[in-house]
Amino acid sequence: MINGAHVILYSTDAEADRVFIRDVLGFTGVDAGSGWLIFKLPPAEIAVHPTDGLGKHEFYLVCDDLQKTLADLAAKGVTISHAPSRQGWGLLASIKLPSGSDLSIYQPHHPTAYDLEG
Repeated sequence: MINGAHVILYSTDAEADRVFIRDVLGFTGVDAGSGWLIFKLPPAEIAVHPTDGLGKHEFYLVCDDLQKTLADLAAKGVTISHAPSRQGWGLLASIKLPSGSDLSIYQPHHPTAYDLEG
């Protein structure tokens, strides 16, 4: 039985991004050995979108109040790389990881599957 999901972010500065995820985003985790941190994520959901091209995978953090979340992160020195934009499904923004990569974050305007049983 599947009991979880494992997301991988590839980074040009993995150590700095791990510290950011731990110290700035506040995710707790375990040391899988030699300082290799694996973080516990909040509840998650998976969606499958149609495409005419090759399949790809994306990762988004989700929040209840995007403006407040971005303000809290900016107060911690986080760069907002893409200002909030209204999408049909919610509000979308991106923050900058220490490696320079963008990490998307959004506030959904659709029902979420977080609280479903089983």
